[in-house]
Amino acid sequence: MSNNDIGLIGLAVMGQNLVMNMANKGFNVAVYNRTTETMTDFINGLGDRPAGVVEEGTADRIHGYESLEDFVNSLASPRRVMVMVKAGKPVDAVIEGLKPLLDEGDIIIDGGNADYVDTNRRCPELKAEGFRFIGTGVSGGEEGALKGPSIMPGGDPEAWPFVKDILQAISAKVGENNDIPCCEWVGEAGAGHYVKMVHNGIEYGDMQLICEAYYILKHGLGLTNQELYKVFKEWNEGQLDSYLIEITRDIFTVADKEGDGELVDKILDTAGQKGTGRWMCQHALELGVPTTLVTEAVYARCLSSQKDERVRASEVLSGPDGKFEGDRQQFIDDVRQALYASKLVSYAQGYVQLNAAAKEFGWNLNNGPIALLWRGGCIIRSVFLQDIKNAFDKNPELENLLLDDFFKNEVNAAQPSWRRVVSTAVQLGLPVPAFSAALTYFDGYRRASLPANLLQAQRDYFGAHTYERTDKPRGEKFHTDWIRERNI
Repeated sequence: MSNNDIGLIGLAVMGQNLVMNMANKGFNVAVYNRTTETMTDFINGLGDRPAGVVEEGTADRIHGYESLEDFVNSLASPRRVMVMVKAGKPVDAVIEGLKPLLDEGDIIIDGGNADYVDTNRRCPELKAEGFRFIGTGVSGGEEGALKGPSIMPGGDPEAWPFVKDILQAISAKVGENNDIPCCEWVGEAGAGHYVKMVHNGIEYGDMQLICEAYYILKHGLGLTNQELYKVFKEWNEGQLDSYLIEITRDIFTVADKEGDGELVDKILDTAGQKGTGRWMCQHALELGVPTTLVTEAVYARCLSSQKDERVRASEVLSGPDGKFEGDRQQFIDDVRQALYASKLVSYAQGYVQLNAAAKEFGWNLNNGPIALLWRGGCIIRSVFLQDIKNAFDKNPELENLLLDDFFKNEVNAAQPSWRRVVSTAVQLGLPVPAFSAALTYFDGYRRASLPANLLQAQRDYFGAHTYERTDKPRGEKFHTDWIRERNI
């Protein structure tokens, strides 16, 4: 019988948790996995899941199918199929397998970490064949998938009314009554996956900034893990209240079961990455927008991966290696304010890139509601996302968050501390690429004049690339024969 509300293909952990989330909310869910054993193990193991993971009646609402045809035929019309497989060619393969089995108007939802370029391609291709496609970012990890993630859907607007009930039901909820879903339509074509990419890029930046704050406090002040726990606990109760600060606080409390001390000190300092942060930086270059903080965060991960080379270099290269001498408590607060100001710059840069992409692709993005999508369920959820919403409510055409009164005042208040931290870190030889990138961007953005006048003269000298003049209308081009005009 065609009575399943939605089907999901791909039963890795994220897929399984989304299925249980849907069933917990009362939806009948069909599941299919290329490896049948994975599907049957999942179905058979539902009874062993603890209460709170699988609610009463949930198991009865999840139905497994060994053939893709039976899976599709079990879905109510218009069919809604969510694909949770590895991004790229595997998604294309699943779509090709589905198309002969679907009817006109059926809906395919890609919930993986897809490249927005693929989603931009798939939307018109599938529309031309009579299908409706949604590319949706899902953030929150395994726990979010089960208990309520942030969901960022985009694609064919005609499909949204048919999936809105399910996606909003399973998303995280915020607000005084926990009734505002962290899921709303983002925009056309690849907009949903683009917003998820920017979310992940900001996540890269946030994590790097937190790590730099930790590094300064540990190596510049010599704080113990117990002291670091207290610092991050206090920070999480104020302006920096966020998921990433919260989990960082907790990390310092976990003991090493295989030896003495805390586990964090035994973890090798080589960071991994899945690529979404890199995608954001690559497209920033294509758009010509300065997403400098996230780019430095990506490069910091790349540098960390050169562990063996860094160890060899440490035996040859030298530099400052001292400790901070001064008011420790004041400096801890300085680091807090530097972290806060840098985070504000990171979000400002992220929105500048979102606006540039919207212009490039003709998307109608609504910046304020996008911030609300990130208030719950996702990795970058934090207390000041409401302030971003407020800023765009006041001025939907806001060029840069730093120009909003709230953000301008917050950054101005943090400036003295921010500058002290960056200069002190440099003097102590502590690398702070994200802190310094944020401050450098701020100083560049606030200046009406930059040294690019000399750069343009250089370009015109060696390549006749022309230049504009400050005393002539914009757009007029000039060229000088610099060799003949030299006065030496």
